Amino acid sequence: MNKRTPFLSALIVSSMILVLAGCGSAAKNDSAEPAAATVAGKDKLKIETSFYPMYEFTRQVAGDLADVHLLVPAGTEPHDWEPTPKDMAAIEQADILVYNGAGLESWVDQVVSGSDSKGMTAVEASKGLELIPGTEEEDHDHDHDHDAADGDAHAAEAETGHEEEHAHEHEHEHDHGAFDPHVWLSPKLAIGEVRTIEAALSAKAPEHKAQFEKNAAAYIAKLQQLDEQYTKELSGTKRKDFVTQHAAFGYLAHTYGLTQVPIAGLSPEQEPSAQAMAEVVKFAKAHQVKTIFFETLVSSSVADTIAKEVGAKSAVLNPIEGLTAEDEANNLDYLQIMQANLTALVKALNE
Repeated sequence: MNKRTPFLSALIVSSMILVLAGCGSAAKNDSAEPAAATVAGKDKLKIETSFYPMYEFTRQVAGDLADVHLLVPAGTEPHDWEPTPKDMAAIEQADILVYNGAGLESWVDQVVSGSDSKGMTAVEASKGLELIPGTEEEDHDHDHDHDAADGDAHAAEAETGHEEEHAHEHEHEHDHGAFDPHVWLSPKLAIGEVRTIEAALSAKAPEHKAQFEKNAAAYIAKLQQLDEQYTKELSGTKRKDFVTQHAAFGYLAHTYGLTQVPIAGLSPEQEPSAQAMAEVVKFAKAHQVKTIFFETLVSSSVADTIAKEVGAKSAVLNPIEGLTAEDEANNLDYLQIMQANLTALVKALNE
């Protein structure tokens, strides 16, 4: 009995050591998992984006390395949107604010300058891109018989030397300033915006630079393919001019050798004058325009009126200033909507 006691004692002690070691290991594993989650959560960038294209471009670059939030809600026209106190608080708490710029988000300067956040980086996605001059109110002198390659009527203003004057005109709450802000509607310029966003994210979180670059390259490849489709399909159309309710497609027209004939100005809510409508009707009849384009998020009444007057139909050309409820229900994104725009343009320009 005494000879077996040391063996039993050793066995018991060994068992206790194993049990304690197992408990210690379990306790260590339990505490390690939340700690890892906390670190991961801390490492994720918090990004606020102004309106849908900025959200989509940023989301594509960030992947799962950031929480990307859209400020302007779906179904809301961004030209007149203003941030609420809750939105301003979210911006102050963000690491990065991504906005289009070129005068679209009239609230940005005031929000950024008034922010108490020293760590928030404001990123103007259109910075460095060649912008088309434009004013809030259009001249509406629709002499569109010039070479289509000259692009949108806004581009002609650059030759008049009035850019400085326009920069100070119409200084009201929702003025776009001296330039047309709708750069995202040219796939070529959208690529530039994606690159600007990628550079900003890489500078903010250099430890993820390689992944941001990889994500951006993958999305840019899709945008380049879209650009090639636009170039190919729009190069051989019967006509080069198209009538739109809102002057949002100047960059698209300039990039692909088309002429945009806008009924109203840069803001979709702007009501055209009777003279402007009469000039568009005259142009549409003279050039046998069979489609008048209107857009999502605003009433199509102006386009419908002109279409009825000239015996044309009205159709959607989407400026992608925000997704509609139907867009969301159909899981549509920027690339798919731009494909739909190309289809609509090719059809109208070959009528």
